[in-house]
Amino acid sequence: MSGFFGAISQTSCVSPVFYGTDYHSHLGTKRAGLAFYNSEEGFQRAIHSLEDGYFRTKFENDLVNFSGNAGIGVISDTEAQPIAANSHLGKFAISTVSKILNANELEEEFLQNHRTFSETSQGSVNPTELVAMLIADKEDYVSGIENVFKKIKGSCSILILTENSIIAARDYLGRTPVVIGKNGNGFAVASETSAFPNLDYEIEKYLGPGEIVRITADGYEQLRKPGKKMQVCSFLWVYYGYPPSYYEGINVDEVRYRCGAAIARKDNVEADFVAGIPDSGIGHAIGYSNEKKIPYMRPYAKYTPTWPRSFMPQNQVTRELVAKMKLIPNPAIIKGRRGVFLDDSIVRGTQLRDNTRDLYNEGIKEVHMRIACPPLTYPCEYLNFSRSRQALELATHKAIKELVGDGEADMTKYSNPDTEEYKLMVEEIRKNLGLTSLQFQTLPDLVEAIGLPKEDLCTHCWDGSSYSGYC
Repeated sequence: MSGFFGAISQTSCVSPVFYGTDYHSHLGTKRAGLAFYNSEEGFQRAIHSLEDGYFRTKFENDLVNFSGNAGIGVISDTEAQPIAANSHLGKFAISTVSKILNANELEEEFLQNHRTFSETSQGSVNPTELVAMLIADKEDYVSGIENVFKKIKGSCSILILTENSIIAARDYLGRTPVVIGKNGNGFAVASETSAFPNLDYEIEKYLGPGEIVRITADGYEQLRKPGKKMQVCSFLWVYYGYPPSYYEGINVDEVRYRCGAAIARKDNVEADFVAGIPDSGIGHAIGYSNEKKIPYMRPYAKYTPTWPRSFMPQNQVTRELVAKMKLIPNPAIIKGRRGVFLDDSIVRGTQLRDNTRDLYNEGIKEVHMRIACPPLTYPCEYLNFSRSRQALELATHKAIKELVGDGEADMTKYSNPDTEEYKLMVEEIRKNLGLTSLQFQTLPDLVEAIGLPKEDLCTHCWDGSSYSGYC
């Protein structure tokens, strides 16, 4: 995924933009950037790779060169951004949280009209530059952003830094969040509300799907009303979101407690302890432990001072090494005991299989895995959810292939927990991972834990359902 942060204030905003962007580091893995504006120097910008280090250490030396009362920052899964642009709308810097499925088609359309791209991303057009060009194709920012909504397939939330304001736009169907914060000195806008408290911002407004606002140090005005249809990503609460964050007014960790409790109420396994796979599994495990009255323990300790996120390195072998090295088992908790483990999801299953093997090597008696969401049977089409590029990389599809061969499978049957096909798939995954038992959350229980109507949630990766049209 990706995340952005912007601030505009009566005084310098360099420090809050720096720290506010840093508070989004859990959302992106590849690049980060900052952009500021002041009337003397114009737009200032810096972009660094995060593949070999952390945001804070990469940008600390840049801070002395920045000044301004308005700025934006972004942690990006893919492309280098913010992009600085000059157009008939004026000069601006832009960051996006997006996944554009039809980028190649849009690129070809621009090239046929003799347009030029100056930025590249992984051998292709830079998605954020593509968004900037779609915006600049219209008469003003609002019609330009609506052009983005109409033209792209996928999702796109936008921050634009102009010479006198920040324009924020939430994805047309609200797949990713955009929230405004306020303090005594001005306003901020962020993907994650967890960036606000330590910078003295309070939540002021959740942008609705497709809503556009212009923000100044004195206030904000609505430029486009929100749409009535929303498809916010359910996985924000299950995995992506930082525990103190709120989306649609609903706290991440409270949802995870409810998810864990829902699983516990349908589970009759006997165990000696409950544990969460760090980090996002912890909230789910606490909810399970509290509901079942089984002690919560830590059979693993996560060591992060020198081992960063497991999916940050681009090389798969290196990612697996980092994943192994950062989790240190504790034999005093493990040996001879039966454990229930909560995790947010199973994508490929590679890391979970290795963790299970390590537990058995340390003498655990039973490993009961409980997953906080249903099986991932459809690749995400709307966010950069994982590095799995094809359905066959998913643990579910590997299991189905082992069961039925190379023929086409009816995925609706494998997404329904009441079918025999679903039960066979889960059993195959259990065997592949070496688990004593395996259970997944049901979709109705997950929806209830989040607390929004099913029609307001994107659940595509679990049931293949999602609305994607523009009207």
